[in-house]
Amino acid sequence: MAVEEAVTYFVRYKGLPQPQDDFVAYYRTRHAEILAQMPGLQRLVLHVPTAWQDPFPVISDQTDFLAEMTFANEAAFKAAVASRARALARADLENLPGGAAVTHQAMRSLRVL
Repeated sequence: MAVEEAVTYFVRYKGLPQPQDDFVAYYRTRHAEILAQMPGLQRLVLHVPTAWQDPFPVISDQTDFLAEMTFANEAAFKAAVASRARALARADLENLPGGAAVTHQAMRSLRVL
């Protein structure tokens, strides 16, 4: 089975006020436009929670919003985080409605299926 490799950068938001409509609308339009300028960005996926129940005992993560950005490799990712577009995106965080705790994580992605 062939494995595709990439670098995925996750930005996780916790503690957004409900409903999150204003936050999601701003992120999908203005903030995503800025992120789209990052060199080497291949994919931007925005994840919004949905109601669910697991028949097995699990610990639910309380993430309110998750942005997933994919880059071809580590060099492309490093260029993106050092770019002017990234600086603009960081400055734009102040404009996002609602305020939240924000964490960042870059991971090597191995697509197996």
